[in-house]
Amino acid sequence: MKKITLLILSIIFIGCTINSYNQYAYLQPANIDDDLRVGTLSEAKIDSTLIIKAVNDINKGKFKEIHSMLIYKDNKLVFEEYFSGHKHKWNAHKHHGKLENWDKSMPHKVMSVSKSVTSICIGIAIDKGFIESVQQSIFDYLPEHQHFKKNGKDEITIEHLLTMTSGLKWDEWSSPLSSKNNDIISLWFRYKDPIKGILKRPLLTKPGTHFTYSGGNTIILGEILKNATKMSIDEFSTKYLFEPLDINNSNWAVKYRNGTIQTAGSLEITPRAMTKIGATFLNNGVWNNKQIISQEWIEKSKIPYRENKNLKIPKVDSGKVGYAYSWWTGQGANGKTSIFYAGGWGGQYIMVIPDWDMVVTFTGGNYLDKVRVFEILTDYILPAVN
Repeated sequence: MKKITLLILSIIFIGCTINSYNQYAYLQPANIDDDLRVGTLSEAKIDSTLIIKAVNDINKGKFKEIHSMLIYKDNKLVFEEYFSGHKHKWNAHKHHGKLENWDKSMPHKVMSVSKSVTSICIGIAIDKGFIESVQQSIFDYLPEHQHFKKNGKDEITIEHLLTMTSGLKWDEWSSPLSSKNNDIISLWFRYKDPIKGILKRPLLTKPGTHFTYSGGNTIILGEILKNATKMSIDEFSTKYLFEPLDINNSNWAVKYRNGTIQTAGSLEITPRAMTKIGATFLNNGVWNNKQIISQEWIEKSKIPYRENKNLKIPKVDSGKVGYAYSWWTGQGANGKTSIFYAGGWGGQYIMVIPDWDMVVTFTGGNYLDKVRVFEILTDYILPAVN
């Protein structure tokens, strides 16, 4: 009798749990007067049934920690949903810190999406005349590090940094980001001046010929921007990118001991802000009828640089990808839909899908689990578009 009672209670519990997941009801994103136009899934001709199923599966834990999912289509935000999950903490189990109920007002650490934003700032600096060309030597803007301008390193250009083809020795993928053996982590513990720590590394390949994913390259870009514009990246990005996009709560959260900003992965912005950046790229650099980023820079950001093709990102379901001006390019998990995107560790993504006139944004906390956001895109979102 006791076993039968337990069985009945278990069935009731499971039934209640399933019903609670099925109680999610779609709501149009709120208009909060942030210059982001809103609409509905039906206006965008998106089947809400599949999107609701995606939300239910996320709530059930199918994709581990998804913190937000936003869909921007036909120049309107038509879907916006937030979930519970952990803030990032480097020295915690699974890098999971405080548990949060994420919402639209909360900035999220976007990890390597920061690299794409740094690239945008370099593009704007060229548009504004602070930097002449991506073909310039990096040492044109590194006055305190001229002693490294030798042994082939004098051939490294700004473009090589943008495309991860500097040729400098670097290993960011074979050791976990909790390890001091990881080159991006070791900078904290070995060097007061991170630029010195990066430039002193040996040159393994001729600049421009070989892809090696390197946060070090992006940190140098931040230093170049600072020296060229006399503004740190937090000041520059606020003035020339975030303020024009009506983004008012950005934060470059991490600085090295000498004050150098960690431009490779420390930016904190909201998912709505991420979506605005994606929308600007979708519309050839234009936001609210104003050219924020040149169309030429957008093109350089969505076409793989030279041999930067058929790459594979560890623990991400993206398939083979390319790498452009610090933006990834690919076909999505279905191998058919052309996209380009900014991607960050743990599941931070700004996906720009020109053929569908759409931007899809994710944040997450899957720092040690496989990131499966492309599966959500392929199995739920794209099939829902009529």
